Amino acid sequence: MLTMPGRQTRRTGPQPPTAARHAPLALLGLVVLLLLFPPALGAVPTPTVQAAILVVFTIAAWAFGLFVEPVVSLTFFLLAIVFHLAKPAVVFSGFQSTAWWLVLGGSITGIAVDVTGLGRRLAGLLFGRATASYGRIVAAVAATSVGLAFVMPSTAARILLLMPIVLALADRLGLAPGRIGRTGLVMTVVAASNMPPTTILPANIPNAVLLGAADTLYGIKLTYGPYLLLHFPVLGALKTVLLVGLVCRLFPEPGRFDGAGAAPASAPLSRDEIALVLILGAALLLFATDFLHGVSPAWVSLGAGLVCLLPAVGLVTPTSFAERANLTVLIYAAGFLGVGALIADSGLGERLSRALLHLADLAPGDVTVNLAKLAAIGAGLGFLTTLSGYPAVATPLAQDFASASGIPLYTVLMLQVVVFSTVFLPYQSPPMMIGMQLGGASLRDGARLCLPLAAATVLILIPLDYLWWWLLGYIA
Repeated sequence: MLTMPGRQTRRTGPQPPTAARHAPLALLGLVVLLLLFPPALGAVPTPTVQAAILVVFTIAAWAFGLFVEPVVSLTFFLLAIVFHLAKPAVVFSGFQSTAWWLVLGGSITGIAVDVTGLGRRLAGLLFGRATASYGRIVAAVAATSVGLAFVMPSTAARILLLMPIVLALADRLGLAPGRIGRTGLVMTVVAASNMPPTTILPANIPNAVLLGAADTLYGIKLTYGPYLLLHFPVLGALKTVLLVGLVCRLFPEPGRFDGAGAAPASAPLSRDEIALVLILGAALLLFATDFLHGVSPAWVSLGAGLVCLLPAVGLVTPTSFAERANLTVLIYAAGFLGVGALIADSGLGERLSRALLHLADLAPGDVTVNLAKLAAIGAGLGFLTTLSGYPAVATPLAQDFASASGIPLYTVLMLQVVVFSTVFLPYQSPPMMIGMQLGGASLRDGARLCLPLAAATVLILIPLDYLWWWLLGYIA
């Protein structure tokens, strides 16, 4: 397991009753039985029914922590293959995905940031002036996470870069593993790196999927400036402010930290730190200029990790890599990517979307009601597909939604951003789950932040967003 600073050990304490401990196994047995004897659902093909059973079980196991990772992902792989729910190339497509290699490369550089001591130094340089109070620290971490999205077009890469730095900051501040303030900083990194940057066009996977699908299917070319103007003021900037306030309230840390986070001024950079600064600087430059060279952030991340492993560079030794490489995170990443591939391959996402569209009974006329119904449909799909895969399912159906509701196609497409910028439970955002595992935060910690933030988004930010869209002329 990766032993980055702040990686929490397994919690000890009173064990749950025997019945509660055996309930997940009983549920797994029921799932296997249903896969053996799937129920008949009219015209729905049996393989689609089986895929739905396995997908719902896998997502529920992630959402409620029924099994520890990597048990859930490995169970998904095994059952999908044994019951021939998809070809192996689909089930194990996560291991071929650029996202998986992005995580692997970022894990290696994360080890390097830790073992060289660069993380502690960067924590002092980035956040040393913001350590007067816990609120200032949280605000500085959130601002850095969002600011990095303007130059680094990958959520997972940003989290993997920032997490060891923020954990080093927590160590300097005396926020040991298990302290609520440390958990608050971890949740700030994962949430601020994921949700507000959905309003910056090239910053997240869902944005990129929406960009490509809108152009391919409808010839609609999304551009940076209008996209930023439409979404960032409310769902980006205001949401960041709301996030900081919620973290300070839900994960409070009293007291002051004057000077605790500052890096020693007299300590010169070591040879290893200089080498790693050059590697990370080159990687960051390549991340920010991918529109020029066309190299995926995944291969940039993998290349940076490979350089760290080279004997001539010597930042991460084979022993350090073997001891610290987080196999759990890598298997989890392959698992959620495989679930998304199965949903697409089985047609499950499209069937559910069309069923929801039928139930919504959209009719041209009341724009406000229709927008609310479309947002509800999107939220429902987001619970199944995860938010990263949501645009791939929803964009092909956007024309049907637009025709049924009387809302312009462009507005329907932009409504997707409202959906995938709102995370109700952490499992919906794979990069958040990865960051939480690296930072030692639990699913309960994630839900503790995500649910109130989603509620505030629905009750406060979405009405403000509606007003903002109306002022810009996107809603008649």
